[in-house]
Amino acid sequence: MAEQQRLRGPYAKGVAKRDEILERALEVIAREGYRGASVKELAEAVGLSQAGLLHYFDSKEELFTEILRKRDEVDIAEQDLVGDEPADLRAAYLAVIRHNAEVPGLVQLFARLSVDATDPAHPAHRFFIERGVGLRTFFASAIADRQATGAITDRIDADTLARIVHAVVDGMQVQWMLEPDVDMAATVEALFELLSPAPGEGVSRTSN
Repeated sequence: MAEQQRLRGPYAKGVAKRDEILERALEVIAREGYRGASVKELAEAVGLSQAGLLHYFDSKEELFTEILRKRDEVDIAEQDLVGDEPADLRAAYLAVIRHNAEVPGLVQLFARLSVDATDPAHPAHRFFIERGVGLRTFFASAIADRQATGAITDRIDADTLARIVHAVVDGMQVQWMLEPDVDMAATVEALFELLSPAPGEGVSRTSN
C-alpha cells in the first residue's frame, strides 16, 4: 500500500513533469533548431529555472539523450512502426524520414549526439548502441520475411542488408544537413527498390 501511495504521489508527479519537459523540448528544438535550444530556453518553455530543469536529469547530455529517446517513441507511435505488414513498414519508415526533413533541429541534435556518443563514457553511448541494435534487428526480421517470399533479393543476408539500410539512413542525414536540397526519403526509397529481385530471381524458392 505504501508503495502504491508513493507511485501516486511525488514520484508520479515527477514522472509526469519529466515527460512534459521532453514533449515541450521536442517542440522547441523543432521550432528553434538545435543551436537555439539552450537549457535556459527549454527550462523557460516548461516554467522552470535551469537548475529546476536539470533536477529531473543528471546532466545536459542526459537531457538531450532523453529528448531523442522521446522522439523515437513519438515516431513509433505515430507511424505504427511495430506493425507486421512489410509494405506498411516501408511506407511508415519513409514517412518518418520525410518528417525529419521538417524538423532539422532534431536531426542536428541526433547527428551531434551520435558523434559524441562514440565515447563510451558519454551518457548517450548506451542509447545509440541499443537503438542501433534494435533498429537493425527489427529491419533484419522484416527483410528476412520478404526474402522468404522472394520480394527482396537474398544475394545478401538480412543482417547485412539491415546494417546497410541503417548506414544509408544515418549518412543521408549528414548529406542533407550539408545540402538541404537533397531528398533523403527518395534516396532511401531508391535503396529499397535496388533490394527488389531482378526478374525471375527467387522463383525457384517459391515454387518448391
